[in-house]
Amino acid sequence: MALVNEHFLKLPNNYLFADIAKRVNRFKTTHKGVDVISLGIGDVTQPLCPAVVMAMHKAADEMGDAHCFRGYGPEHGYDFLREAILKNDFLPRGIHLDINEVFINDGAKSDTGNIQELIRWDNSIGVTDPIYPVYLDSNAMIGRAGVKDEQGRWSNVEYIPCNAENGFVPSLPKHRVDVVYLCYPNNPTGTVITKAELRKWVNYALKNDTLIFYDAAYEAYIQDDSIPHSIYEIKGARKCAIEFHSYSKTAGFTGVRCGYTIVPKDLTAATISGERIPLNPLWNRRQCTKFNGTSYISQRAAEAIYTPQGKEQVKATINYYMQNAAKMLQTFKELGMEVYGGENAPYIWARTPKGIESWKFFEELLHGAHVVCTPGVGFGPNGEGYVRFTAFGSHERTEEALERIKQWMK
Repeated sequence: MALVNEHFLKLPNNYLFADIAKRVNRFKTTHKGVDVISLGIGDVTQPLCPAVVMAMHKAADEMGDAHCFRGYGPEHGYDFLREAILKNDFLPRGIHLDINEVFINDGAKSDTGNIQELIRWDNSIGVTDPIYPVYLDSNAMIGRAGVKDEQGRWSNVEYIPCNAENGFVPSLPKHRVDVVYLCYPNNPTGTVITKAELRKWVNYALKNDTLIFYDAAYEAYIQDDSIPHSIYEIKGARKCAIEFHSYSKTAGFTGVRCGYTIVPKDLTAATISGERIPLNPLWNRRQCTKFNGTSYISQRAAEAIYTPQGKEQVKATINYYMQNAAKMLQTFKELGMEVYGGENAPYIWARTPKGIESWKFFEELLHGAHVVCTPGVGFGPNGEGYVRFTAFGSHERTEEALERIKQWMK
């Protein structure tokens, strides 16, 4: 008799965004012809930039020619893309990495979920709260998170509150943890972390032999030059941190699928006997076993982002979304809403009026203004009483949604 992995049964019935889609579809079914605008799920709307499209066409032509056709690629990615990453994303910030510390993936979501395979099931973990659900769900699937209580907290997780009361700056854990997840610019709150605050985390990790999983998926949206784009800008981070990057929101690759993970060679973890084991070769072994590599066409597309034309075109798309964010911030503030983020990230984190619960506000906004947001409680207990809006819509649809919200709130 095959036995099910019962840790899966501890998860909520639906992944957050699947639950949102289900509710929206139910509303559309019962309200035929109603035009619903989504400011909820963080999917992009602007097309791939011309440099990327051209590179994909060229790569596709190569795949149709026997002389330059490619089958299985290297599991860690093609050198042409890894070299471009080192040259453009890290060297300008004074960060020197080895090419074999770069692992190309099919999007940051995969690796942020899979990376926990490198550590024992009984490691303790700490998370900022609210948090991107994949971090916790992937740990729950292996049994590391424990069980969930009525407030939505996992028993084996150290929650680090991030809210208006502490300025969305997470304090160091009260109890030592083996692994900490950090995401900056933050999804969902859209807030950022200063170098001084990030340095505290690196120092904590080095002192307590803690591993940091650092999600930098939205670093391209940072507008403030003083805000770090990579944890490796902090001295000592190579010895305690793994970093994740994505092209999904940076360059509209949500349907193309490509990103990368940095696993420094200096990074180690311990065995029960105390032996220090480098994690870089272990992650390489895992990828070679369970991942056949990102498609050649996707990697050529990503390489084009780093050309002079690609850089300008991607920057223009990012500016497009940040114009939406600025408009949203302005409108919400004019309506008297308490809002955060949106200045260095494409997300707006808003407190619900009069303390309305997140899901209740979601339903009222959907039915009253026909606009979709994301309930904050879906990101963790400290997200209750907040909702997230995304700036990834078109200018026209975003302005229409804001007009609807203004009329509805009045």
